[in-house]
Amino acid sequence: MKSPTSKFIASVSLDLDNQWSYMKTHGDKGWEEFPSYLDIVVPRVLKFLEERNIKITFFIVGQDAALEKNHAALRAITDSGHEIGNHSFNHEPWLHLYSEDDVDRELAIAEEHIEKATGSRPNGFRGPGFSLSSTVLRVLARRGYEYDASTFPTFLGPLARAYYFMTSKLSDEEMEKRKGLFGKFQEGFRPLKPYKWRLMGDLIEIPVTTMPIFKIPIHVSYLLYLGVFSQTLALLYFRFAIALCRLMRVQPSLLLHPLDFMGGEDVPELAFFPAMNQPSYKKLAMVSKVLQILSKHYLVVPMSQHAEAIKKRQTKLSSVQPHFFHSAITVEE
Repeated sequence: MKSPTSKFIASVSLDLDNQWSYMKTHGDKGWEEFPSYLDIVVPRVLKFLEERNIKITFFIVGQDAALEKNHAALRAITDSGHEIGNHSFNHEPWLHLYSEDDVDRELAIAEEHIEKATGSRPNGFRGPGFSLSSTVLRVLARRGYEYDASTFPTFLGPLARAYYFMTSKLSDEEMEKRKGLFGKFQEGFRPLKPYKWRLMGDLIEIPVTTMPIFKIPIHVSYLLYLGVFSQTLALLYFRFAIALCRLMRVQPSLLLHPLDFMGGEDVPELAFFPAMNQPSYKKLAMVSKVLQILSKHYLVVPMSQHAEAIKKRQTKLSSVQPHFFHSAITVEE
């Protein structure tokens, strides 16, 4: 049996999307008042992780960090030893439509407020709704980011977007803005293993892991949705995905969301989300089992530690495998 230090690593991150950001993307009224559940979910998640001795990365929205009412919750994240990342300022899934100057301002103001609220400057980024463009990548590289984590290699993005639109209250104009939400069908052809973006310096891409070969989602929100029908089958599905990751030497990067730790009793306004008919205690039990499966085979670390391990591995293998990274990856504008 391998010791924990001899295991391959897996990173875990949580996109700290707040109630208002879900309402904004969904087209619900009242989001401009920035309703928040951070004072509920952050202590719950931190306690959950502390009990399991797990450190992860929280991708924080700059607008939340700009509001004094959220500072205590956000500061608790870094005080507990977790890493923070940049999840944009306005949390707009049409970030890929921004000009380069607008992207630069978006990241800069988010960095400023996140650092003020948490005491730590982010060195990793994930676009809202997996929104990404070569413009965003250029700005990330110029601003000295270590890694991006915005790619989601799955063929099911258009289906997720269609479901979201069916349950939304968006106008045709608003839907046009959000047409890139969750990515295109072609995203499924992107690599699962980390790589460097061509002409972007040392910027590493760490994709959100999907099931090898099949490229179907394995993030926890999706598992919870499957668990509504059968937790046993959902966990079997995840075990199979992890077995494929091990077989194909993919070191997973697993994605969490706040609603993975919350039930309809916590935030009834978001009842339109899949699995929100489940109470929080059932969700917590499911998340616990998922992380237990992951931890059995991998040493769970924050994203920056994953990125550092990738760089070290690149250096070690560069003399014999100079193309360890997919160095010719491009992204559409």
